[in-house]
Amino acid sequence: MKKIMIVHTGGTISMLENKETGEVNITGGEHPLANIPYNFGDDVTIDEYNAYSLPSPHITPQHMLSLAKTVENLLLEFDGIVITHGTDTLEETAYFLDLVLDTEKPVIITGAMRSSNEIGSDALYNLISSIRVTLSPDAYSKGVLVVMNDEIHSAINVTKTSTSNIATFQSPQYGPLGIITKESIIFHHQLVSRTTYPVDNISKNVFLLKAYAGMDSQIFDSIHHGRPDGIVVEALGQGNLPKETLPAIKRILADQIPIVLVSRSFRGIVQPTYAYEGGGKQLQDLGIIFSNGLTGPKARLKLLISLENTTDHHVIQEIFENES
Repeated sequence: MKKIMIVHTGGTISMLENKETGEVNITGGEHPLANIPYNFGDDVTIDEYNAYSLPSPHITPQHMLSLAKTVENLLLEFDGIVITHGTDTLEETAYFLDLVLDTEKPVIITGAMRSSNEIGSDALYNLISSIRVTLSPDAYSKGVLVVMNDEIHSAINVTKTSTSNIATFQSPQYGPLGIITKESIIFHHQLVSRTTYPVDNISKNVFLLKAYAGMDSQIFDSIHHGRPDGIVVEALGQGNLPKETLPAIKRILADQIPIVLVSRSFRGIVQPTYAYEGGGKQLQDLGIIFSNGLTGPKARLKLLISLENTTDHHVIQEIFENES
């Protein structure tokens, strides 16, 4: 007998469309996808638990940590977990859980771009697909997975690419780990390694900045005055910044505040290629930490988690050199 728990956190997949106004909003009472009309087999039992009822822009790292602890406890009794979540921050929650959960059992996160009573809704289908993946023996030891639109993605690589298209979740770097057909769950590749960093608290303050043409020290100085614990910068190209940002960056680094660099590009990784002022080579020589292919929001979460365990610059650098 396999026991699966569905954990609801809110989001469009938990909402209904008002047919008079067209607004999509939170529902009260029973979840709109309760009593799934699908036969998973006589040897499968499915339970449901409502953790939150929040639109995903309201989800914070503290919610993510609480959810992780809930999942840890549930996995003592259940063989797999499916989490329903709003799509705006779904990739961040998925990656947070992937970083802190030490389990071989499948943990799947899914959502919907259209609520269950909208025309062309993907809500029920994505939920059924997620349960099917959870029941697959091949889903074990894969880390936290995101299942949407007949595709299976790793938490580390997946990102939302469209505001409204139901095929919004993609893994631009390496593609999905697998696909879902009417008959089968097919994995065609997997991550080489995975490292977890369990934490009991999230207490640090990490800012995320996006580089742009003409950027200078002003925004860095403003954040510096707020006494951050760390900063993540989505740099230009392979990891470059305008030279006018350098004075403030040097002041921040002098105060032992770690700065992590990622690229604002979807594909590729940051590298210390260019040696001109503000180029990646100079930034690395100053002590900026280069990430290995993460997006800005995910690098911010990784730095938040890292800072709960250490403030040693070299240890943090090693953590970010590990891409998982």
